[in-house]
Amino acid sequence: MNTAENKRSIMVGIFVLIAIVIFVIGILTLGGQQKRFIESITVSTIFEDVEGLKIGNNVWFSGVKIGTVKEINFYGESQVQVVMNIEEEAQKYIRQNSKARISSESLIGNKIIEIFGGTPAAEQVQDGDMLASEANLNTDDIMKTLQENNKNLATITGNFSEISNRLVRGEGTVGTLLTDSTLAQDFKSMVASLESTSQNAVRASRDLSRFTNKLNTQGSLADNLLTDTTIFNRLEQSMVQLEQATQSATQMAQNLQQASSKFNNENNAVGVLLNDQQFANQLQRTMQNLETSSQKFDQNMEALQSNILFRGFFRKREKEQQEAAEEAQEQLEEQQQPIQDNQ
Repeated sequence: MNTAENKRSIMVGIFVLIAIVIFVIGILTLGGQQKRFIESITVSTIFEDVEGLKIGNNVWFSGVKIGTVKEINFYGESQVQVVMNIEEEAQKYIRQNSKARISSESLIGNKIIEIFGGTPAAEQVQDGDMLASEANLNTDDIMKTLQENNKNLATITGNFSEISNRLVRGEGTVGTLLTDSTLAQDFKSMVASLESTSQNAVRASRDLSRFTNKLNTQGSLADNLLTDTTIFNRLEQSMVQLEQATQSATQMAQNLQQASSKFNNENNAVGVLLNDQQFANQLQRTMQNLETSSQKFDQNMEALQSNILFRGFFRKREKEQQEAAEEAQEQLEEQQQPIQDNQ
């Protein structure tokens, strides 16, 4: 009996020892997961709604777990303060201008706090600091948005169904195009015309390209006009001269117009000669009288030359005229003689 009781006591001791070891290992494991035995600092933040966040939930930074939620307390009238334990090893990566927001490990997973942002110029976070928070869409808001999107999608689907039914019935312009064979033929003809027009445009583009190539041929008239400054200057001068000639012709036409207007005016002599018939008749009779008088004067002069009293006067005058002519001829010959000698 004593041996059996001792054996039983030993077995109970062994089981108790194993249980204690398992308990210690469990505590160490849970403490390791909760980072209870790692040196940490305390950082807090304020949220309007923690969305079901609990003490012990994880704190992440850049997708890495760096701490846990230590406390959740009410703050102010309707806000919530969350206190977090952050590993000292991660302290150097978190800046005082970093922000915290509530997120999820997965679509329906546990809530976590995600720390993000911060600039290298800012100082690293210290024990007891408070980080700014950023509101995040919660699951309820997402579901509301999905419901609204589902309603909109149902409306759009109904509209498309109505449109397709109208197209099948041939209603509207598009429905008519789909069901009316005449319009379809017209549309085909229009497409063929557009294709022909495009081909003509291509041919015109090719012809224009060939024409421009000819213009760029060195030595051609067009190339000289476009590149030779001398020809261009000559052409410009010709245009200036042509413009001057045009202006002169215009001025001449204006002068002729003014002269013709004066011819039609009876206030000047030419106008009177051209327009006054009575004066013209008088002038004609005067000219006839003058012609008759000149004939009679010639007859009288012939009679005077035949008269013995004036015959000596006329002979003397004729002799003087002959001598003057001879003297002029001698002077002309004297002037021409030095020129002939030089030749």
